[in-house]
Amino acid sequence: MKPQIDYSVYLVTDASWLRGRTLADCVRQALEGGVTLVQYRSKHNDGGPMYAEAIELKAVCDSCGVPLIINDRVDLAMAIGAAGVHLGQDDLPCAVARKLMGNDYVIGVSAHNPKEALQAIADGADYLGCGAVFGSATKQDVQELGLANLRAIRQVSKVPMVGIGGVTAANYEQVLQTGADGAALISGILAADDITARVRQIAAIRDLYRK
Repeated sequence: MKPQIDYSVYLVTDASWLRGRTLADCVRQALEGGVTLVQYRSKHNDGGPMYAEAIELKAVCDSCGVPLIINDRVDLAMAIGAAGVHLGQDDLPCAVARKLMGNDYVIGVSAHNPKEALQAIADGADYLGCGAVFGSATKQDVQELGLANLRAIRQVSKVPMVGIGGVTAANYEQVLQTGADGAALISGILAADDITARVRQIAAIRDLYRK
């Protein structure tokens, strides 16, 4: 059965922000603060090391009852029993991933405009990751989406969507104000000295929109 997911405070991992801390510890601290979804993204590991790290993160997420999504790798997501996978526009097509994974897995797709959003939904996407809303501290040569374009995607999307790219505690509320279901944060969480406190700050803003 496909898991129910709260997309409001979505952590995407990036080892370049760990500053000597372990990824598992940083994710655990984020979960203690109230992160509702974790995506394991690794651009440097492959094969065995990536599998081992994903297994470790899944155990951490499972202990907190929070789903784990795997970036790009359908095979890895299925191998470890993750909640699902997130696919970029240049990754395996969503429709193909859906055929491979069936309906019990969550599939997210990156969408940069309404056309891509509608295509992703038609292909079976469960949610959209839209960005880079404010540019990106983790990816070079990405085009800034902006809040107006995020709203435009919201107007055509019938599935949950999150803003990603340069999102911090300072601008998280602006993402929610577009009608997005949440935001995916990378350095906005992992760069903090006190990760748990940073996530609690973000979750407190989220809670204002749930009253």
